[in-house]
Amino acid sequence: MPENDLLYRLALSRVPGIGPVYAKKLLGRFGDAKAIFQANETALADLSGVGQIRAKAIARFDNWAGMESELAFMERYSIRSLFFTDQDYPQRLLHCKDAPILLFYKGKAELNAPRILSVVGTRTPSEYGKQAIARLIRDLEVCGPLIISGLAFGIDVAAHKAALDHSLPTVAVLAHGLDRLYPPQHKHVAAEMIKQQGGLLTNFGMDTEPASYNFVLRNRIVAGMSDAVIVMETDTNGGSMLTAKKAFAYKKKIFAVPGRISDKTSRGCNQLIQQRRAQMLLNASQLITEMGWDSSANETMQQGSLFPTEEPKGLSENEKTVFSLLREKEKLSIDELSRQTKLNSSAVAMALLKLELQGIVLALPGKQYRLAA
Repeated sequence: MPENDLLYRLALSRVPGIGPVYAKKLLGRFGDAKAIFQANETALADLSGVGQIRAKAIARFDNWAGMESELAFMERYSIRSLFFTDQDYPQRLLHCKDAPILLFYKGKAELNAPRILSVVGTRTPSEYGKQAIARLIRDLEVCGPLIISGLAFGIDVAAHKAALDHSLPTVAVLAHGLDRLYPPQHKHVAAEMIKQQGGLLTNFGMDTEPASYNFVLRNRIVAGMSDAVIVMETDTNGGSMLTAKKAFAYKKKIFAVPGRISDKTSRGCNQLIQQRRAQMLLNASQLITEMGWDSSANETMQQGSLFPTEEPKGLSENEKTVFSLLREKEKLSIDELSRQTKLNSSAVAMALLKLELQGIVLALPGKQYRLAA
């Protein structure tokens, strides 16, 4: 058997049938990972719940060459191991009985930061959702939380990008090993996260593909290592709802941003609010107050909603009409604005131009327009 203690820790996290609960039970009985592999089958099987099958899997583990390769990979790419007894292991996870015993981490963000928020949501967000999460994270800059998400398409990557834009540390929890990145389209975001003192975290070793079940396991870390989970746009049966369910079981605070009752991606958030599993989130000031974070932050930050609600001063009647309609809608074309406001196209185009010059409206591809965040 090898001498390096880390190899035994790696091996313990790979033994079939030995999940976090049994691993912690074995460690409590034998003291460390090395002692577990040195114990005989009878002693292992005698431990309540372990049984002959699991004991045999431990005693007959022989993939030490694979563990050596894993260790070499970690050393080559400056990947740290975080064992659940280590000081650097995310301490909030210790309150979750099914938290993994071993994590792999590349980055510099403090995983035990004073304030940690997880953000989850749909992979196909609306402009409403993208605008809301960007505004929220912008307004949270004053209290400097660590932003956790999963680097997936949609709300996840939008949250990471917003954190980067406002110099907030951000960590992605991945559903695969650190020898790959999924989705590959987000490699540049991941690189920027590491560059800006963020990081990538996973409980999966090298050669682990992003299989669907791994995302379920990933979600428990997203839920467990934060102080609160923000849910932004999700259907009632999406992965974000599974994360919210875990967060509820872990007794974490959950905030959900409401959406229109007609929108499919608002059903999950609205359901969480209706069932009182989540608080309705309207602005960053509310979140900071609910979390009891830095009362001075509330005095210095904007008190506005996640979405523009107050009409800017000095607008013409046509501009007021266009602004009012865009406030109700996600985005509209000139033709749609003209039809719904009953203004001619020239009047709408002139109003949009003036609003765009003031930074109130943004022009989108396909001649669509929306309110700026």
